[in-house]
Amino acid sequence: MKDPMDIDWSTTPAPIDDGRASHLTGQRVPSIALNSTDGDTVDLSRLAGRAVIYAYPRKKLPDEPPPDGWLLIPGAPGCTLQSCAFRNHAAEIKAAGASYLFGLSTQDTPYQRDAVERLHLPYPLLSDEHLLLTKALSLPTFTIMGMTLLSRLTMVINDGLIEHVFYPVFPPDRNAAKVLAWLETQCGK
Repeated sequence: MKDPMDIDWSTTPAPIDDGRASHLTGQRVPSIALNSTDGDTVDLSRLAGRAVIYAYPRKKLPDEPPPDGWLLIPGAPGCTLQSCAFRNHAAEIKAAGASYLFGLSTQDTPYQRDAVERLHLPYPLLSDEHLLLTKALSLPTFTIMGMTLLSRLTMVINDGLIEHVFYPVFPPDRNAAKVLAWLETQCGK
């Protein structure tokens, strides 16, 4: 099995901007409580200040094979790399003006807790396993093996309003640096 940290992005299909996230900028986030890996619930609409939320399809366990055809789905591989990049830039992202940083997926909270511990993430992951936020915002998704998964994107939410969206995200391991650069231009850092 291939190590997830050894992805050759030049041979991985890149996602295209299909317009499925173009409606998000300027939208108010609906009031929906999401379970968090820190044991709380988070309502993104009620957070004061800037929140960075990166959505990813799914994390797999280290010994678990990816779903059949996973590496051929544009934008699907790279969840661990994206999370680790946000981990590595978390302090800088907060220093650049983000009051909150979260990962978001449709996986359940117990599954996500394993990823937080294993990857030493200094921020919580949020679960939208019932697709409430996904449907309310019409977030882009795809389906594989009966699972509805989020397409990779990152939203910057400011006082409950979606201020900026990064979509499509490719390669995933460079997403955190792009978000940091955008925050620095917004906050004059």
